Amino acid sequence: MPKTSPYMIILSQHERKELERISNKYTSPYYMVVRAKAILMAANNLDNKTIGERSSLPREIVSKWRKRFFEERLDGLEDRPRTGRPSGFSP
Repeated sequence: MPKTSPYMIILSQHERKELERISNKYTSPYYMVVRAKAILMAANNLDNKTIGERSSLPREIVSKWRKRFFEERLDGLEDRPRTGRPSGFSP
């Protein structure tokens, strides 16, 4: 049996609507769509392994986004500034 995450995701009505909006919007960046869908699945009490299989992500990545959402809510799904050379391509 898969290990259960200590980060239980319980969404407010506003958070659920915003995540659904992001995941269904055609012009949303792909990385945001995947993260939003992963959090919606987590809110439906799916374990990280199952979410990873359904979204084609490693379990560790699902765990990372679940934890960041738990700690920072919607702001946690945004990319953080990175060090190093700036990207040569626009998102």
